[in-house]
Amino acid sequence: MFYGGDYNPEQWPEEVWREDVALMRAAGVTLVTVGVFAWSVLEPAPGRYAFGWLDTVLDGLADAGIRVALATPTAAPPPWFSRLHPETLPVGPDGVRRAHGSRDTYCASAPAYRAAARRLAGALADRYRRHPALAMWRVHNEYGTTCHCDLTAVAFRGWLRRHYGSLDALNDAWTTTFWSQRYGDWAEIQPPRATQYLANPTQVLDFRRFTSDELLDAYREQRDVLRAAAPGVPVTTNFVLGDWVPVDHLRWAREVDLVAVDHYPAESGPAAEEEAAFLADLARGWALDGTGRPDWLLMETAPNLIHTRDRMHAKEPGRMTRHALAAVARGSRGAMFFQWRASRGGAEVFHSAVVPHAGADTRVHREAAALGATLARTAEMLSAPVEARVAVGFHEPSQWALAATVLPARAVDHRAEARHAHRALARAGLTCDVVGGLDGLARYALLVLPCWYLLTDEQAAALAGWVSGGGHLVATYLTGVADDRARVRTGGYPGALRDLLGVRVEEFRPPAGNADRPLTDGARGSVWSELVHLAGAEATLRYADGPPAVTRHPVGSGEAWYVSTRLDDDAYATLLATVATRAGVAPVRPRPPAGVELVHRAAAGRRWLVAINHGDRLYDLRADGLDLLTGAPVTPADPLRPGATLVVRCATGSGPRPRPGDPDDRQQQHDLDDDPDDVVDPALTDERGRRRHRVEQAHHDVGDPADRGPGDE
Repeated sequence: MFYGGDYNPEQWPEEVWREDVALMRAAGVTLVTVGVFAWSVLEPAPGRYAFGWLDTVLDGLADAGIRVALATPTAAPPPWFSRLHPETLPVGPDGVRRAHGSRDTYCASAPAYRAAARRLAGALADRYRRHPALAMWRVHNEYGTTCHCDLTAVAFRGWLRRHYGSLDALNDAWTTTFWSQRYGDWAEIQPPRATQYLANPTQVLDFRRFTSDELLDAYREQRDVLRAAAPGVPVTTNFVLGDWVPVDHLRWAREVDLVAVDHYPAESGPAAEEEAAFLADLARGWALDGTGRPDWLLMETAPNLIHTRDRMHAKEPGRMTRHALAAVARGSRGAMFFQWRASRGGAEVFHSAVVPHAGADTRVHREAAALGATLARTAEMLSAPVEARVAVGFHEPSQWALAATVLPARAVDHRAEARHAHRALARAGLTCDVVGGLDGLARYALLVLPCWYLLTDEQAAALAGWVSGGGHLVATYLTGVADDRARVRTGGYPGALRDLLGVRVEEFRPPAGNADRPLTDGARGSVWSELVHLAGAEATLRYADGPPAVTRHPVGSGEAWYVSTRLDDDAYATLLATVATRAGVAPVRPRPPAGVELVHRAAAGRRWLVAINHGDRLYDLRADGLDLLTGAPVTPADPLRPGATLVVRCATGSGPRPRPGDPDDRQQQHDLDDDPDDVVDPALTDERGRRRHRVEQAHHDVGDPADRGPGDE
């Protein structure tokens, strides 16, 4: 169980290091990330390395039995580097070169930057590859910096040549006959910069794809240096979501040994827990598609503060613990915080920390110290997969494409729609994976695709085959409308899925001012509506003025549903519960109240139920087993109290199971059996197997610090 966080000893004198190590040991810390922003002190001048302080820090941590995720500090080049290589400073879309003075002051297409990053990674690898504290490498920090400079323009053109082959193909993909944008020479193509009016949406989409690939190449270069020096040590980087992040994390998940994510909620109310659950299920989906295993790591989160747009909200007592346990419930190998000790100065001087400015004698640190022991008690379920036969699609290229396209309603946001579907499933009592690709459909009985705008012919065919074979699809408006180049498919929406869904949408009719559109059963739609014609499907719900709003189309032994408006939460949960029942998927518990999280995990004939009550009312849980956190028995008469968390090792035979009698033996196909690895796609590559071994070895190496002596490795 990984527990700890980002540790920045370079900000403190050596006597504080000794205090930190003692506090970490007392708190049960097993892993800390070191060196994330330490380039200027590790390499104070070109080619002159200063490793003595880091030797002392790592030796002290190893003596205490605390392992290290050693970071390459390439997200924050030092001032001397920017002075010697001004061409590496990023240029914004306005054409203005940014000055040094913050982090992320680099251009990933600059040869000098890439070479310096490789050299620094190599120097760290040569020195620390056999250090007893080393558990894993963490490359860089939150990849996502975009640059629009001339060096980037050259690299962008090269990427376009490789992807399109000819200018004719590019002009066709970008629809450059519109507004006289046709290109006659590769040299005419630039990164999307500030322009007179609207930019070409496919150019913007391709630039984000290019930037993701360019950053991925930069990551791979460092990763390969580290792997060559220390073949048995896992390598990862920390993913982060945000509109500013041009990274296709599904592709990146196939290049790391462990999917690691950062999460900082943007809202202080119940939406914080909903957002955290969504990201956790998304990280698990990335891991399943990428590494072939469902485990991942919450590498950064704030221990005590939620940083909203206008203030810092102090988490209520117990909330930090509930957030950490919620991540572990959904597959995280632990909980890591940014940062260990609050900084005395700098841009994030008031950022949350495990040891706040007031010191260790604080509510925050006491709760964090207790959390270490709490997490350790859940370790027995770490290898047990989360039970999820339902999936929600979240497709980052569709998010980018919709953001770059002028839609008939500006309020549509793909990530928000994916979160809406995720929330509705939770309110129906259904745990789901959030998936970025459509390669693992056999794992699921029900798939929800909300505003999956870009869809290839191959993906449409895969969906049709899966539904015909017994899958249940729920697709919403703006799904399948465009191809992967953001060109609208003509003939009526939803384009690639018209035949599968059995509908033809003639026109969009978004309500003015996002006003509600009443539906025939008393529910309401908002944000979007359409003129839908039935073409084989039946209407299960209509707009109050007559046209179909929700439709169902039987295909083979499965069903394809279409939702043409944004249903309110209750109506959406009711619909998805209905489809899940038809798909043979039973809820963990039927319709738990908002604020109650319920997750089942199972392996080797044993089952665990994680139940978290973020709300203020008792919940009749009706569980039966042993609470791992307290060691006390749990009976069906025991309620789940407000603010409480239970991790129940279920009594034999307890807990709901998918209903028997599924047609075509789908239950047998999808049920989890005694082997947790059976949820993994059998077509795993040898490379995935090697990555799995590296990560499992790292997990094996990290134990309880109290059980280990200074010489233990």
